[in-house]
Amino acid sequence: MKPIKRVLAAALVLVMGLSALASCGGGASSSSSAAGSSSSSSASSSASEVEAMDLTGVTDPYLATSGLAGDTVVARVGEADITAAELLYWINYGTELTLSRYGGYMTELPWENDLGNGMTLADQMKKSALDAAALYALIPTLAQQEGLSVTQDTLDQLDSQHTQAVDTLGNEELAEHSFWYQMITWDLLSLLSTRADLHLQLQNLYFGEGSEDYPTDAEVLAYAQDELGVYRAKHILLATVDTETREPLDEATIAEKKATAEDLLAQLREAEDPVALFDELMNEYSEDPGLATNPDGYTAQKGQMVPEFEEAALSLKDGEISDVVYSETTGYHIILRLPLDPADYRNQLVAQLMQVKADGWLEEYGLETMEAYDQIDPASFREKVVSLQAAVQEEVNAALAANEEESSSAAASSQEG
Repeated sequence: MKPIKRVLAAALVLVMGLSALASCGGGASSSSSAAGSSSSSSASSSASEVEAMDLTGVTDPYLATSGLAGDTVVARVGEADITAAELLYWINYGTELTLSRYGGYMTELPWENDLGNGMTLADQMKKSALDAAALYALIPTLAQQEGLSVTQDTLDQLDSQHTQAVDTLGNEELAEHSFWYQMITWDLLSLLSTRADLHLQLQNLYFGEGSEDYPTDAEVLAYAQDELGVYRAKHILLATVDTETREPLDEATIAEKKATAEDLLAQLREAEDPVALFDELMNEYSEDPGLATNPDGYTAQKGQMVPEFEEAALSLKDGEISDVVYSETTGYHIILRLPLDPADYRNQLVAQLMQVKADGWLEEYGLETMEAYDQIDPASFREKVVSLQAAVQEEVNAALAANEEESSSAAASSQEG
């Protein structure tokens, strides 16, 4: 892990779940991971190709990257102000998250692309960021109505993270600059962390275990299967194509594969415990190249597998075994439908239910933008952010290298003494 990432991992641990509130969606765990690691790598890749910003005299990273001071009010929801700092944090977050999904193959977004609804990608990114910032601005009001307050554990973690960042880098200024890498200041990090705590409490209040609207297993499974289109299955594959070249095998070999598949199915139909036998036969006969890495079967979404496999798998009940299923592109399959675990999808459903509540709150309280909102250009902002990131990375890495050299020298002097 690069030094800059080590610092950021410590500094941002309290806001790893913020993406659950962003309207770009996704589960909290996956999105937050992108925020804390993948997004850093995409930004780091871009930053290495641009000229680093001169940080001399820079005290407000938002002014330096957007031309707006961080405390500029850009929008209002109910009676709560939304500042440029809050909005720009979320624009940067959405940008980094989107880039991370391309695994480093894309370093810039097509900002002017029309998304088909009269909005460009830049417009949509601003709108998504505004919705996330607005929800965060409302959280204290919503929490107060429910009698909730920030937990002491979150406050203690904040103190610990701040101390760790300062100790790691050697001084307050460098610690603050390290936060800038993700377009966040210590003050904003503290604000978002406490609001993330309150959001989680609200979520548990409305949809946590024991609450009136806690999703039942049946509701979670219906969501996973019907809305996400998820299913699980194992299969025994007798391939009728070369698994490397994808060229069809000769007719005699294909006939042999069919006969073997029919024999295996007959054994399964006669077995007292067909599920146990299925694993034995799968491990002995299956020619699926992915078996070694997927010994417990595949979790797939509709449209992901070949049509014949998918149609047969979806027609089965949990624990049922299909007849021999032929696909010209793969071969002969015998499929065992596997049950889904509700625990794997409950958080996603809860996040969706919370998003429905969030949409209702925004409509109820009303969201209006100011002139300053229109001045923000995500493309120009992104270009300057990457320049700032390059500068921060250079500065932090230099500080850590100096600290390491000083520690090595001290250790050497100790040994000589």
